[in-house]
Amino acid sequence: MALLRFDVFSRILAVRRDAKSWKVYTVGSDGKLGDAGIVIPEFVGENELEPYLADILHEDARPGMSDVRRIP
Repeated sequence: MALLRFDVFSRILAVRRDAKSWKVYTVGSDGKLGDAGIVIPEFVGENELEPYLADILHEDARPGMSDVRRIP
């Protein structure tokens, strides 16, 4: 599966499905990927990633940084 990118409260995360599990990465300003330390259960579907990330990371929301959206 291709790498999916998300703007999560102004933080860029990348998500990839490997076999049955999701892998979540931080995306550095240089484009390098690092382990985000975020666990997404295997039963979460691709169309559920945005609301799932918003739910588990809602503490990071701030005025002006209150959205989670997929980056095309």
